[in-house]
Amino acid sequence: MLFVDMLFVVALAISFIPILTGYCAHSRGRSFWLWFVLGWVLPLASFFLLFALIAHEELNPGRRLLGEARQILREADKRAKAASLKS
Repeated sequence: MLFVDMLFVVALAISFIPILTGYCAHSRGRSFWLWFVLGWVLPLASFFLLFALIAHEELNPGRRLLGEARQILREADKRAKAASLKS
């Protein structure tokens, strides 16, 4: 029984980087499952590659403004749908 518990703990510890990589990718509008699989195949490389992509996106003023504009449009769309449901 102790061996099975240890295997479970090791599998959970190894899954931390793929889950974290997938979550970060999903929160930035990228595919969770693609980055999750990359996190399993190349754990540290995929994490640093995603970090570099996010940093590049955040440091590029045009991309940052585009992201902000998308967020504003999403919020306006939600408000318009809520208003149409009320009337």
